[in-house]
Amino acid sequence: MPIPPEVTGEEIDPDVRQELMSLPKGLADDVARNLVMVAQLIDEDPEKAYGYSRVALRLASRVAAVREAAGFAAYATQKYAEALAEFRAARRMTGGVELWPVMADCERGLGRPERALAMAGEPEVQKLDKAGQVEMRLVAAGARRDMGQLDAAIVTLQSPELASNANHPWTARLRYAYADALLAAGRESEAREWFAKALEADKDGSMDASDRLAELDGVEFVDAFDEEDDEDGEESGASDSLDEGTDEDDDEAEDADKA
Repeated sequence: MPIPPEVTGEEIDPDVRQELMSLPKGLADDVARNLVMVAQLIDEDPEKAYGYSRVALRLASRVAAVREAAGFAAYATQKYAEALAEFRAARRMTGGVELWPVMADCERGLGRPERALAMAGEPEVQKLDKAGQVEMRLVAAGARRDMGQLDAAIVTLQSPELASNANHPWTARLRYAYADALLAAGRESEAREWFAKALEADKDGSMDASDRLAELDGVEFVDAFDEEDDEDGEESGASDSLDEGTDEDDDEAEDADKA
């Protein structure tokens, strides 16, 4: 797959660059450039990112960072079985637990929420950092909802992290998930409160909490283009009426001349 010439591979994370040093330099540069493309495209064009990840995988399948990138690209395109296999391979290579929550979410994607819940109770969770533990809580709550256990999902999300007034990278997502679970359980007033809290914490505007609040408040958004079309129609109708009046006036003037 073509890579823009301005992408050099130097943009890659230093830790990943360190891993690639086990490869010959030319090969390491090629892999790095493909990994940069994966990182740049995974949100806006997951399918293209997936394509670049497959190239990197063919070039360096024994590098853990490559297997991890391939896993995330597959995950972004909902290829959950493939993603899970890549995450497991990366974990075997590194021995780390960082991928545990996303591996559990792959189990959800494969229609196995009970496995995700089982993973939430494994010792690996205690080895995760705070962000990883919050992510695992989100996955476990999602699994509960998959199984129709709405009240259990709400309880799962209730935690010191949810109650904290501090704003961490995970705060907005945790509050949003809690609000959404409350709404699914029919607790609208509480849901509105937590969507507002999620909006407050969402500094980069990455979620639609404001839209959810508007829906709960019964606010309807009208497309500006529709409004313009309506105004054009009204103006056109007024013009037609004036034209009709002019025709009638012309007829009356013609009758007067004949008389």
